[in-house]
This record gives sequence, C-alpha cells and structure tokens, in this order.
Amino acid sequence: MGNTVRALVAFIPADCCQNFVVGNLREMPLDKMVDLSGYQLCRFPVHVCSFRELVKLYLSDNHLNSLPPELGQLQNLQILALDFNNFKALPQVVCTLKQLCILYLGNNKLCNLPSELSLLQNLRTLWIEANCLTHLPDVVCELSLLRTLHAGSNALRVLPSQLQHLRELRTIWLSGNLLTNFPPVLLHMPFLEVIDVDWNSIRYFPSLVHLSSLKLVIYDHNPCRNAPKVAKGVRRVGRWAEETPEPDPRKARRYALVEEESPEPQTTALPPLLPPSTS
Repeated sequence: MGNTVRALVAFIPADCCQNFVVGNLREMPLDKMVDLSGYQLCRFPVHVCSFRELVKLYLSDNHLNSLPPELGQLQNLQILALDFNNFKALPQVVCTLKQLCILYLGNNKLCNLPSELSLLQNLRTLWIEANCLTHLPDVVCELSLLRTLHAGSNALRVLPSQLQHLRELRTIWLSGNLLTNFPPVLLHMPFLEVIDVDWNSIRYFPSLVHLSSLKLVIYDHNPCRNAPKVAKGVRRVGRWAEETPEPDPRKARRYALVEEESPEPQTTALPPLLPPSTS
C-alpha cells in the first residue's frame, strides 16, 4: 500500500481504517516487511503476529499506546518502528524481541525505559528523541553492541558515567536538551565518531583533540565562549568553526561576563574527568 492509499485513509474514520488495513494483511508479505505507518491505528492488528518470519515492522505515526502480547511471536523481527505514537511506557513485549537491531521510539511520551530492555543485546541503533526523558535511562548503558544513539529533544542535563562502557558506540545525538556542560563521560570515549550537542546551553567546551576517532562535532546554538579544539581533519559545525577564527580568549571571556552580568564566570574550568573505566 503506497502513499496514495495513505492519503485516502486519512479521510476514513479510525474504526473503518482499522478494518481496511486488516483486510489487506491476509498473507505474509514476500519482502518480510509490514508498513502500517500513518494509518490512524488505535490498536495493533493482532493478525500481523501470525507472520512469524516478519523482519521489518513499521508502526510509525499512529495513535498506539499499547501492543498485544502476541507480538512476542515475531522472534525474527530486526527492525521495529514505534515512533510518533502515544506510548507513555514501552510495552514489555518489545523487550522479548531479541533479534531487534533497530528500534525507533522517538516522538512518544516516554519518561523512562524498562530494565528488561537490556535483553535486546543485538540492538545497534536506538532512537529515543523527542520524549519526556529527564535522564538517560541506565539500561541504555547495558546495550553492549549499540552503535548509534539518538537522544535529542528531551530534557537531559547530564549523562551517566556508565555510558563509556558502550565501546561500540560511534554516533551520539544530544541536540535540543538541557546540557549546561559538555558531558564529561564523552571525554572518555575515544571511539566516538560523531558528537552532536547542538541547541543546548553549553558555555565552555573542553579540548576534544584526544578523541582519536572523532570525525564530526556539532555544537552550534550554544552560548559557548569558545569552540572545541579538535584534531586535524575533524569537522566542526558551530560558532568559530572552519570559516571564522575563534576570538581572543580574553575578549571572549570579557564578553561572556558582560552578557551574564556576573562578576564570576561559571564555566572557565574544565569539567571534572571521570575515573578510568575498569571494565
């Protein structure tokens, strides 16, 4: 079912839409993928759970707030998209899908993640952006194969030190949070390739020269008084990056003091380093 059908479905009442969709899902798709994105679904069509060989399931942009236990029958599922729905808690059944590699949970109403998420030890990519997270759930630090973490547009102020144990992590997106300091734990993650802290409240950046794998750092839209120092060849996106030379530190400091109307700067010192990992 393509975009034309979706456009028509937008004008169909929710109950009728549910029946319409289920009526078109009587056989296992040859490509082992079911895409029910944007169909105004208020409940998941349980019939889909009979497709035991299903690999990809897209449920984005609906009105779902729960999932049936029968979803656990889809033990071959590798990609599950639940973004743009009404989930206030992640259904426990999702944590039983142990072959999942990619999980989209963005744009919901999640305030935390269940500890059972640690069972998804094949997870490589996790999207939890635009939720109601005030802290990064500790269970994320137990996903040992995680390579990409999208946690932007939440209300994060700090990151847990345990994050440095994710030695496969290569990309972390933290745009649009409440960070006032560059997260110290990231200074102990030399395997990171992309760091995005755009749209935060960071006023001072420590040197990132020692992050030997770093390729890109995005720090734009922060009230920073300096640009992060990086190794040769690393791209910076933000104030005083490639195009504009960084101002004299003394002038930058004076400007910051006037802007804050405070006699003492709050962020002139480097953030405290974390103890080396013992794992």
